[in-house]
Amino acid sequence: MSEQEPTVWGIHAGKTGEADALFRQHNVIALGWHKVGDLSDLPDDREPFRQRLRDAYPDMKKGAIPVVAGELYRFIHEAKVGDVVLYPCKSDRQIHIGRVTGEYQYQAEGYPHRRAVEWVRAVPRSDFSQGALYEIGSALSFFQVRNFADEFLAAMEGRPPRLSDTEDETIEYVASAIEENTRDFVLKQLGRELKGHPFAELVAHLLELMGYRTRVSPPGPDKGVDILAHRDELGFEPPLIKVQVKSTEGTVGDPETSALFGKVGTDEFGLLVTLGSFSNQARNFADSKNNLRLIDGDELVELLLNHYGQLDSRYKGLIPLKRVYVPESIEETEE
Repeated sequence: MSEQEPTVWGIHAGKTGEADALFRQHNVIALGWHKVGDLSDLPDDREPFRQRLRDAYPDMKKGAIPVVAGELYRFIHEAKVGDVVLYPCKSDRQIHIGRVTGEYQYQAEGYPHRRAVEWVRAVPRSDFSQGALYEIGSALSFFQVRNFADEFLAAMEGRPPRLSDTEDETIEYVASAIEENTRDFVLKQLGRELKGHPFAELVAHLLELMGYRTRVSPPGPDKGVDILAHRDELGFEPPLIKVQVKSTEGTVGDPETSALFGKVGTDEFGLLVTLGSFSNQARNFADSKNNLRLIDGDELVELLLNHYGQLDSRYKGLIPLKRVYVPESIEETEE
């Protein structure tokens, strides 16, 4: 962006769009957090904003304080008259583009922290690239738009948006980011909530959804085998699968892999499942055996997602997810 171009900001009207009428009918943008009161007396420094939030919301999570304080600080001190503001409206599915026309004002009702704006143009979401839409879908209430600001500035002037030549790459990036965030969330939840024996119960449940019958060793010393899995009701017919689980998020090495293999007899299989990863030595050892299988955290998440609809409600409650659809690149859909 050149020096002459204004800074571009994005703002949301609350989780359900409750501030939509305020934004569009009263020509303002606004933020909540009414308990902090009038912030016009705070200096151009982020720490007083953080302290005001701590005092006003003593139960606010520690990690949320700098995030919210940053939004309020940017809204009051960094956004300037003449800057461009984008409001993605949920009700009409358009991007409303305007200019900031007033300094910070405080109104002791509704969304109290306000800036006057002049709405210049409303443009359908479909006119913008997927990357631009992804950027203004920020989880923050007030944020700076950097990567795709040119598209929105062009649209504001009534010119065709300068769409990226790498639209397919952007789509792939969006899908990849969603997948990565989902994987990280699932692994984090499992690591926090299912240490030790409860993790073995989850793996056994997953194996049952895959058509196996399982027996989980009771809590305590397991002699190297946490789960026995088999196809028949009594577990007499081969193959028998001996499963060991590791609820740690570190790297599992060759000693653990070799130890499990030592428990596997003729016509039996070994399965080692971890939330973390395996060392190269462990993988090389398993590859050299025809009856030993390793499942790391990434593959475990993939299996959980494949069977998520069948999971017991206690596990769905632990890792709450909802299905979303993301676009494929045109090249992929034409193959």
